[in-house]
Amino acid sequence: MGLFDKLAGWLGLKKKEVHVLCLGLDNSGKTTIINKLKPSNAQTQDIVPTIGFSIEKFKTSSLSFTVFDMSGQGRYRNLWEHYYKEGQAIIFVIDSSDKLRMVVAKEELDTLLNHPDIKHRRLPILFFANKMDLRDAISSVKVSQLLSLENIKDKPWHICASDALKGEGLQEGVDWLQGTLHVILA
Repeated sequence: MGLFDKLAGWLGLKKKEVHVLCLGLDNSGKTTIINKLKPSNAQTQDIVPTIGFSIEKFKTSSLSFTVFDMSGQGRYRNLWEHYYKEGQAIIFVIDSSDKLRMVVAKEELDTLLNHPDIKHRRLPILFFANKMDLRDAISSVKVSQLLSLENIKDKPWHICASDALKGEGLQEGVDWLQGTLHVILA
């Protein structure tokens, strides 16, 4: 990286490209969250279940995110691991109102964290305890306990309560992710 590239980066003229994997069970709100993070003129009105994966982009003040929005349906989850090597961060979305499948979400998270392409890397993980607007949603603290997030010692992580439909909690999460990535990528 040349002096002008570094200077442009410091001045915020050049955005660093970051590859993020957006994972979680089907119907947790992954696509809705990613859609809300895009500029309003680029947002889709009708969200449909993701088949396989889709690639979306959005920018913050200093980073340019390329997000691999991976399907959370059972038959597609085995595709996730093909993208682990490219990922520089993970957004893991949990439907906080789906208590019955919280165990499945924990199993998928454990499988992810123990995968050879993830296990020894210091990837930041942003958790969205989504659908907080629903009556039977449990708190982000309870989601954190059910997923045993306190056991993640070798990766920076953060959990945010979110309502993807209204966009609540999303900016807090992205701000944390951006700040953490700046430290890691520096």
